[in-house]
Amino acid sequence: MLKKILLILLLGLIVIQFIHPKRNKTAGAQPNYIGNIHPVPDSVRSVLTKACNDCHSNNTRYPWYSYIQPLHWWLDKHVREGKSHLNLDEYNNRPLRYRYHKMEEIVEQVDEKHMPITSYTWSHYDARLNPEERAALVGWAKAVMDTMKAWYPIDSLIRKK
Repeated sequence: MLKKILLILLLGLIVIQFIHPKRNKTAGAQPNYIGNIHPVPDSVRSVLTKACNDCHSNNTRYPWYSYIQPLHWWLDKHVREGKSHLNLDEYNNRPLRYRYHKMEEIVEQVDEKHMPITSYTWSHYDARLNPEERAALVGWAKAVMDTMKAWYPIDSLIRKK
């Protein structure tokens, strides 16, 4: 009986290796990328590339283990969840209040070291941010907020309570 159960589990594991979700890759320019409206300095761009874009953009760098199921499903869930919170490649396609609020969240999440998440930095050692990188990212997000305040009336940026 135990042999049959193990054989069924092994067969199931083999079968799921052929079932993969669509990869998060978009070829070409991203017309709604945040950098098309707000300049992204090279220091911030490098932080976004190594620590944010895999889950918060339309282009994920997949590690070797993403070809193994059920790990690919787990990664896909993380990417979908990350993009649901913030997608830097779709940022300019969202309302002003949303964009302003997302910059507030970047400041808060990075300052409090909630981002990048621990499960990501376990396998992406380079995504661990040092204090200078955190300061650069937070400073950039605050500068974007200041620019938005200069361009738009404050009541169009902040939700009324």
